[in-house]
Amino acid sequence: MKLPEQEKAAHRAAFRKMSGREKLDHIFTYYKWPILLGLAALIVLGSTLHRQLTRKEPALYLALVNVAVGEDLERTLTEDYLARSYPDAGRREVHLYRDLYLSDNADVLNHEYAYASRMKVMGAIQAQEMDLAVMNREGYDLFSSGGFLLELPELLAADPALGEALAPYIVSNTVVISDNGIEFQLGEAESHEVVTETKENALAIGSFPRIRDAGFPDEVYLGVIANSPRTEEALRYLRYLAEAAG
Repeated sequence: MKLPEQEKAAHRAAFRKMSGREKLDHIFTYYKWPILLGLAALIVLGSTLHRQLTRKEPALYLALVNVAVGEDLERTLTEDYLARSYPDAGRREVHLYRDLYLSDNADVLNHEYAYASRMKVMGAIQAQEMDLAVMNREGYDLFSSGGFLLELPELLAADPALGEALAPYIVSNTVVISDNGIEFQLGEAESHEVVTETKENALAIGSFPRIRDAGFPDEVYLGVIANSPRTEEALRYLRYLAEAAG
């Protein structure tokens, strides 16, 4: 309901006569909710703007499978690569999947962790948010047999010079083409038959200077995920590692 003009004038006159503290109390009493809602809106807007301005765009998604790296190597695999590859490196990131553990022989103590890691890997691959994987031998065997790795000669055909530089480090592994294990267990097949092929689908990178200095006890492998939509970025990453191997 609108107040008469005379009453509005009386309210204004009374407000002018108040002390500073009384004015603040009056404003807060009668306009508390609009003020609080306005402040909440400003906080949400500021938070949204901050996230937008500081958000980093993933240049690459890299998984560490059955391997752990120290701070120096992690910096080499992420920040140093970006600094060398992009003038706006501060606005980009190598998204790192750490502490992934995959095994077909996980015992009772780590079975749940291995299962959770497998689900995380499958989800990331399905979402096309995994481009490269650094793996120990067991991890490499599992990625290869699952058909998750791209054949490297196919990828390196786009850069013959890089392919020549990396040729001594390319390794082969088994890829399962078909497996009727489920049908055999259900009694729908007379025998268990597995059809496999051998494909060149990873690099043995343990001797690369940037990797060798990390002191891994066994060989480590780098593979490109088969359904990666960022194969050009993967090639750029392989060039970066090849510089250290040259």
